[in-house]
Amino acid sequence: MEKNDAQVNSYSKDYRKLLGFTKQNDAKIFFGAKDITPGIDYTYIDNINHRLADMVDKIHATVNKTIQIDDLVGFKNLYIFRPFEIMRDSDILPSLNNQGRRPEQVYFSWMRGYIVTGYFLKALGHIFDTDTTNIELIGDDDLLNEKTFSRTPKADLEIKTPAGKKVRIEVQSGFTGINDIKKHKISEAKRILNELGVHTIIVHFDLYNGQTAFVQADQISDADVNWVARPQMEGQTVFSIDQKYFIWNLIEIPPKYCEWTKKLK
Repeated sequence: MEKNDAQVNSYSKDYRKLLGFTKQNDAKIFFGAKDITPGIDYTYIDNINHRLADMVDKIHATVNKTIQIDDLVGFKNLYIFRPFEIMRDSDILPSLNNQGRRPEQVYFSWMRGYIVTGYFLKALGHIFDTDTTNIELIGDDDLLNEKTFSRTPKADLEIKTPAGKKVRIEVQSGFTGINDIKKHKISEAKRILNELGVHTIIVHFDLYNGQTAFVQADQISDADVNWVARPQMEGQTVFSIDQKYFIWNLIEIPPKYCEWTKKLK
């Protein structure tokens, strides 16, 4: 005798109850082992930290001497080993996940950006003719709180130009030669300009090719030809940074603010 859909659904529901599941999703989670998460592989993390330290060494040995930091050991402790200790002790590492990636991989991606921002603070001070103590950190990442740890559209830094105006700086880093800006970063820059009258500059360090781009984010038109959809990012629309924006080679002295703004006009 053929069963109708209602009978099949009723049987399936009773069957899952016999298994111990009152909710359909609980059964799916059980059979897919979605509730079993691997513990943090601290040997893997240790190797990652040493790779991050090696990256610092290579960058330091390559960039122009005028922007090299003075204390490599102190920098690594401040930007690699101490942040790791904070995240480990606050138990934030297991909750780092993004699009199904392992926490260790999310940690590595975040730390690379964190290190690049820290290393090039001296360069930003040179560019804007100011001491690094005048560069304010305004990003939302909180090493002690996994709820606010995720990146937001908010810029990383705020700095005063030689003319005394405030400018927000979003520091990006690229390691594969593909250099994009996510659309929500552009939208946020335009919102900040409209609401606060403050411009946002995206400084993108392409460590793969040894060059740096300066993009005035709030001036990017929605009709710009450089908007593209990236298949590897699930079709997400991004702004592909044109080569014209890359006006500083890292082996050279960085250009002053007034110099590169003229080049972009």
